[in-house]
Amino acid sequence: MTVFTDLPIDILPLVVSHLIKPHHLASSCLVNRAFHQFTVPRLYERASIYAWQREGKTKVVQLFTTLAQCPHLAKYVRRLDIREFPKAITLAELGETVLRGLRNCTNLRACTWTRDGSLTSGILQALQTSGTLQELEINGRCENNYDPALLQGFTQLSRVVLIMPSAPVVGRLCPWMRLTGGTLQSLTLICKASHIVTDAVLESLAPHLVNLRHLYLTGCSKVTHDGVWSILSGNTVGLLELGLEGLSTHFNMEKFAWRCLKAGTLSKLTSITLTVHPQLPLDVWMNDVLTLLSAAPLRNFHIYSTGAFYESPSTEPFWSQLVATHGPRLLRFSVHRMLISLKSIEDICRRCTNLQQLFIVVEPESLQSLGACLAHAKSLHSIHINYPMEAHADAVPVMLVDEALTIIRQCSSTLTQFGCNARVWQVSRMITLDPDGTYQAHPKLSPYESPDIPEPFLVVRT
Repeated sequence: MTVFTDLPIDILPLVVSHLIKPHHLASSCLVNRAFHQFTVPRLYERASIYAWQREGKTKVVQLFTTLAQCPHLAKYVRRLDIREFPKAITLAELGETVLRGLRNCTNLRACTWTRDGSLTSGILQALQTSGTLQELEINGRCENNYDPALLQGFTQLSRVVLIMPSAPVVGRLCPWMRLTGGTLQSLTLICKASHIVTDAVLESLAPHLVNLRHLYLTGCSKVTHDGVWSILSGNTVGLLELGLEGLSTHFNMEKFAWRCLKAGTLSKLTSITLTVHPQLPLDVWMNDVLTLLSAAPLRNFHIYSTGAFYESPSTEPFWSQLVATHGPRLLRFSVHRMLISLKSIEDICRRCTNLQQLFIVVEPESLQSLGACLAHAKSLHSIHINYPMEAHADAVPVMLVDEALTIIRQCSSTLTQFGCNARVWQVSRMITLDPDGTYQAHPKLSPYESPDIPEPFLVVRT
């Protein structure tokens, strides 16, 4: 009988690639020398510390101690996600450990360091030693933390994300973008009703962002259509993704739409994220959005309200027209804080023939009939359902497993992820053999295992 050890060693990397959880990879490293050889690089390829992980302080110490003391392991790190760095831990307490560990990551491609108050000048300098960094996502509040002038030392970046940038950091954006703009393809500025990022700031950056393909602006409350247009009008390669979230109430979507349509600036746009401000006339705004997207080869659509929930009757014509224009191309349809009727959901599932991801908001009483609507989507991979809790005090915030399975059984067998409100499951299939010799596949729910944050939780950021 052929056993596993008889299989060619060439397929082992493929086997290992299906292991997701770090502790599964760690166990795989202990099987034998061959497994160790192929699994160790994958185990250390991505190192992540998240805020919701238990014993965060211990994990931080262990991670950087390993990176500092084992350069042969640190060289495998391609992506470093530090989204939690306990304030009880300081660089003085860890001494040179953190900096030495970062300097040992000689093949680092992407770094995320977002915990407010934890990023220092020493960390920025250590990150620059690798010379291979291409993506940088950091907290932008530099006061008493780091020298913003050091950002100009990152000159070969393809992606930059700044979270809550303070005035000194924004003041350094123009000379920084002048240095790295030639390679920069993605820029994200995430604020919280910031008055620092303005149209004037974007206009100063525009000459250096001609190669930009992804632009996301969130919470920049002083940015209008003029500032965004200054970047789009000077772009030479064509934007693929655009996010306009929580911008100024003076953002004129009509003017912006006609400028883009006339110049053809969104002729390559495949993904857009928009927010609806409660002070705007919804019907007019939605018609302007349809105009804006009319010539775009759209594949991913995200929209959410920054204020109160919008009821479904007021949005039905918008969904219908959007699907009529883009339905066959759409892969992801994501809506938050805007109710969608069952009629519209069925229409989306019927006419978006290649739809893979659907994130929607429904009334709790609609859940029993939802499965029949979802059954029309034959290529769905992910579904996430939200329902408003404010108006339904008796609604259960987390869907029961049996309720979820009732919906999933009516969905396509392609479904691999299902979520409701704050809960996400992986969907697998259990195969059983019937007495007549036929096989049956039964859906089964298991905890979400991927190290990536589920996509529905990334959409709403203001």
